[in-house]
Amino acid sequence: MFSAEDIREDFPVLEHIIYLDNAATALSPRQVVEAQSDAEYHYRANVGRGVHRLGRMATHKFEESRETLLRFFGGEAGTLAFTRNTTESTNIIARGLDWKPTDRIIVPLQEHHSNILPWFRLESEGRIAGVDVIGGTDGHIRAEDIEAAITKDTRMVAVGHASNVFGTIAPVKEIAGICREHDILLLVDGAQTAPHLPVNLADLGCDYFCFSGHKMMGPMGIGGLWIKDGAPTPAPAYAGGGMVGIVSGHTFSTAAGAGKFEAGTPNVIGAVGLAEAARYLTRLGMENVAAHSSALAHRMIDGLLEIEGVNVTTPSDTPLVGAVSFTVDGVHPHEVAYFLDEAAAIMVRSGEHCCQPLMQKIAPAGGGTVRASVYCYNTEDDVDLLVATVEEIAHMVK
Repeated sequence: MFSAEDIREDFPVLEHIIYLDNAATALSPRQVVEAQSDAEYHYRANVGRGVHRLGRMATHKFEESRETLLRFFGGEAGTLAFTRNTTESTNIIARGLDWKPTDRIIVPLQEHHSNILPWFRLESEGRIAGVDVIGGTDGHIRAEDIEAAITKDTRMVAVGHASNVFGTIAPVKEIAGICREHDILLLVDGAQTAPHLPVNLADLGCDYFCFSGHKMMGPMGIGGLWIKDGAPTPAPAYAGGGMVGIVSGHTFSTAAGAGKFEAGTPNVIGAVGLAEAARYLTRLGMENVAAHSSALAHRMIDGLLEIEGVNVTTPSDTPLVGAVSFTVDGVHPHEVAYFLDEAAAIMVRSGEHCCQPLMQKIAPAGGGTVRASVYCYNTEDDVDLLVATVEEIAHMVK
């Protein structure tokens, strides 16, 4: 088991603040920043186009980064395309698959907008028959609820591997088995689990896996779309340099493999930084990261539940990826977040967390919730200070 105290020196900003907004964006360790700086200084070039040494080095490092991430996710039996983020990855599938007007898609209510709006848009454009939004507001996605919603027209289930509001983990492997039985595609939004859980795509059983680099200590503006071998391949979202095979007259073929999804100049520096983040997490051990995040989240819940006037939305009876949502009676979530920053330099997230359909159910008065989310560099002291400061806030309005 790694020590959070031992790795904190890799994150200089932690000398000044308590950072509990990791579900939104994780901090990058100095190793990731240095890897990007090294790329900028020593092999800044476009990939796959030139034969000079910088171009060859950049291409090698770019493809090496792809292989590193495939190993990190256990995704060697598939294709990994670099994208900007989970949102773009999901939209590539939504826009690129050959849908039928009778198709239906199942989506849990608690999903992030990135895994709801692309499907709503297909519905509004008449490209599919509809989106079936299922599940309740207790933070749990149940495989039996998904199976009960399946009809003869269901084409895909799109599910978040973990909730960015509740921090709860979906039974994706069980859902994958149900999807295989019914010959249905499964897309997994892995934005919250790629940073926290050991993910083995060969074992998970999904057809598509989407993730963002900035949530797993990598750079912003880089993420990935993994497509299982044998799953329907979407059409590329963009056409142009880099994704082309042969141009003949007014027609063209696309490059093979991941290249068809990477039109234009890719984020080479970002890919290098993301691969370094994966190596950093591998050194810590993802099982250790998962245990650390869940333990701190439960410590937070236990402390918050002791405070009169504090309502904890995240369930306490399950493993968590580190995110805990709560409210304070009589205080707007933004005010709670502002006070935490001003009083104790604690950074949290407040609002609707890009989950308006869910928030309309669990926070109908508006304002959403406060979300405090931990990661590998957070400590018990961080959590205890949060709890103590929230207690101050709750007592101020009694």
